[in-house]
Amino acid sequence: QVQLVESGGGSVQAGGSLTLSCAASGDTYDRYCMAWFRQAPGRERERVARISLAGTASYSDPVKGRFTISKDNAETTLYLQMNNLKPDDTGIYYCAAVAGIICLDRRLGDFTYWGQGTQVTVSS
Repeated sequence: QVQLVESGGGSVQAGGSLTLSCAASGDTYDRYCMAWFRQAPGRERERVARISLAGTASYSDPVKGRFTISKDNAETTLYLQMNNLKPDDTGIYYCAAVAGIICLDRRLGDFTYWGQGTQVTVSS
């Protein structure tokens, strides 16, 4: 099984950028559908982006065009490049993984491995 550790969160002003990283141990990402989720205070956890074993990425509408999900060639680090950040992007960001080729239809409850989360705060 894979263990996930996020890093890269912080505080930034609106319009700024951050890059989150999610390091894997115990396995590599080439057997997993990977995703970034976020949770704002008082709100449900929501999916931000996901990437399949083959590298096909998809994004939620609020972040489309601003965020980019990617993996390194060694398949051990997942990234989330976040540009033009908005105060609504504030929350705890989690990386998550589920084994298998199916990725497009995966929902929050399908993901079996989770990191501890990293805080992102965007001020106006």
